[in-house]
Amino acid sequence: MLDSIFGITDSTVMTVSLGSFLICVAASLVLGLVIAGCYAMRSRYTKSFVLTLALLPAIICVIIMMVNGNIGTGIAVAGAFTLVRFRSVPGTAKEICMIFLAMATGLVTGMGYIGIAAIFVAVICAAFLIYDAIDFGATKRAGMYKTFRITIPEDLDYTGVFEEVFDEYATSCELTTVKTTNMGSMFKLTYDVVLKDPSREKELIDKLRYRNGNLEITVSKQAAVTTEL
Repeated sequence: MLDSIFGITDSTVMTVSLGSFLICVAASLVLGLVIAGCYAMRSRYTKSFVLTLALLPAIICVIIMMVNGNIGTGIAVAGAFTLVRFRSVPGTAKEICMIFLAMATGLVTGMGYIGIAAIFVAVICAAFLIYDAIDFGATKRAGMYKTFRITIPEDLDYTGVFEEVFDEYATSCELTTVKTTNMGSMFKLTYDVVLKDPSREKELIDKLRYRNGNLEITVSKQAAVTTEL
């Protein structure tokens, strides 16, 4: 009974009927739209990316169906999944996850298991929406991690000039970049800082302005390149 519901093609036979082919491709397109819609509901997106999510399951489905029962199946699957690394723009972890979801959906529908693919998409999309709604994985300490870019005159020795101030307001401070600017008449220092209390950030900036002669100071959220994909 379950076989008749979830499987419409025989994986031991290389030939695929036109009817089965059209059903699998149509199911892949529908599930691709579900995946693309799920992603678009909770994320910022571009037209090209959601279009890719909508069409990718059908493309993978056709690849799998065309090599069904052939020794080239493994090579085709590996090649399809490695296409992710050749995207022109580096993606976030969320984008890569959705691409793999679309590929896995196409793989399952290409094997003829339409029902399993539908259940798989429904479960993963539901989990995606729930986790995003509850802000799963968000850190409450994110506001403590800041990057300070401080401009100082060239005659000011930047070695240790701000450490005393940072020690008062931050648990850790690291000078990561020193750059000359304005024809060498100024330095731009970049510090990665973990604040003790984010609400006292303005106090810290005021004291830094006093030390650097009221030149430009930029504060931004610290990039988490060492902890995120």
